[in-house]
Amino acid sequence: MRHRRQLVLIAILGVLHAYVGMRILPDLPVGPGARLAGALLLALSYGAMVLGLHARSIRRRAWSDALAAAGLFAAGGFSSLCVLTLVRDLALLAAIVPMSVRSVHVFETISACGVVALAVLATGVGFAHARRRARVVRVDIPLDNLPPALQGLTIAQVSDVHVGRTIKRKYVEAIVAAVNELGADLIAVTGDLVDGPVPELAAETAPLAALRARYGTFFVTGNHEYYSGEPAWRVELERLGLRVLQNEHVVLRHRGASVVVAGVTDYSAYHFDAAQRSDPEKALRGAPADAGAKILLAHQPRTAPAAARAGFDLQLSGHTHGGQFWPWTLLVRFWQPFTAGLHRMGHLWVYISRGTGYWGPPNRLGAPSEITLLRLVPLAAAGARPR
Repeated sequence: MRHRRQLVLIAILGVLHAYVGMRILPDLPVGPGARLAGALLLALSYGAMVLGLHARSIRRRAWSDALAAAGLFAAGGFSSLCVLTLVRDLALLAAIVPMSVRSVHVFETISACGVVALAVLATGVGFAHARRRARVVRVDIPLDNLPPALQGLTIAQVSDVHVGRTIKRKYVEAIVAAVNELGADLIAVTGDLVDGPVPELAAETAPLAALRARYGTFFVTGNHEYYSGEPAWRVELERLGLRVLQNEHVVLRHRGASVVVAGVTDYSAYHFDAAQRSDPEKALRGAPADAGAKILLAHQPRTAPAAARAGFDLQLSGHTHGGQFWPWTLLVRFWQPFTAGLHRMGHLWVYISRGTGYWGPPNRLGAPSEITLLRLVPLAAAGARPR
């Protein structure tokens, strides 16, 4: 079945590359040699993507990673090129009736050049944004009836790093250094940390052992942990000093007041293990009723309705990447109740990180990566939005 799906995907990629070539190359104001070069570049893109799909079959890790990285880079660039070609064709379809033949020809030429230029620009800018260290985003969370002792409590959130083929140890080290500089009271890692098994990535994630916060670092699984061998990663992350929360909570004492920090398994965990179904109510069971703040770590924003019913004050999530790059930034909202940033659902505040790394293509455009520093403040406090 998996082999059949790969063949279907390879065929679709071939059709899409052919579509772009037939729709763009003939309308470029260049000679036959340049058109041939364009066709070869498209063939190279297709080849890189196909070979990237089979990178794991290569035993030598350096070659395997290089091949996968080339395929992912090609996928990001071709995604922009293909979508822009489709947008161009829709624009031509809308404009062709009221325009003269000469005007149509001019528009075809200009728009073909525009598609190529925009695709190259989007790929370059997106790559630069993806590979730089995530910026720090500071957010005030205004909670009802927040005890004075908890005012100013800070949480550093890291999410969706996706350590794997292109995100390696140095990238992780930079994140750890930036988080430690914040001096947060606690650190929350909200899933999708890895894309690969422990034997392949243990050396890349080792810097996480250096994370430092007054009350420690807490972790919840994302869907990619289950793709990558969740039981082994749970053991490895605990070994590194991260507290893995699976439908459970801890009670912290801060300046004499109690804070509940709970975590649930990923929203889709039951597909992999029925015993790990995400359960916010179970995660809060037995928590002190007088807790000054009840915080839930949940990878997917879709957990929010259940978290609100359970009685949490704040949910920290990731998963969406904010869409990561155009046009997916426009489409992700159809799969999740919230895309990014701070939102409210009844009594519950929900903050969704755009992610600290990236998944798949090294491309971020319109959805910058972030390390988030959240601060608890009274409801009446100013600055209740990201700043």
